Amino acid sequence: MEPRLNLFGSPVVAKALGHYGAAAPVLIKESTVPTATQNLVMLRASQINGDGYATDVHGKNAAHAGETATRLNLVAAWREATVFTAAERAVLELTEQGTRIADGAGGVTDEAWANAAEHYDEDQLTALVAFIALINATNRFAVINRQRGGDYQPTHAG
Repeated sequence: MEPRLNLFGSPVVAKALGHYGAAAPVLIKESTVPTATQNLVMLRASQINGDGYATDVHGKNAAHAGETATRLNLVAAWREATVFTAAERAVLELTEQGTRIADGAGGVTDEAWANAAEHYDEDQLTALVAFIALINATNRFAVINRQRGGDYQPTHAG
């Protein structure tokens, strides 16, 4: 199945997506959130949102960056896994609640926020909120447009 639209075929949308897409490299390169944590956020939100393309991209990029197959395979079941640190578990909970806003009353709970704040400073929490918001928006572009996963190949730049 092919994507419904070439989103970059529209000059206006291509320009907007270019600006939008410029945010990710800034967050990835300049945030002090560990790369492995960034990858977990992007992978988990993409799984929840049913974005096959982003799940493919972020899973392969994480593996390319040295993430283990065991951890990647257990991201969707992180509560029942022993391979994630307390900080990673806190950010996975924050990611899930921030992604499933419509599923819960009130969005992210104070408990989930406090747990994340035990492990990340204010600058990191701000970056994590931006990561979660950005990947959720990106997922929606792909899901609405039916971007399929499976063919992505990571490069050295990842």
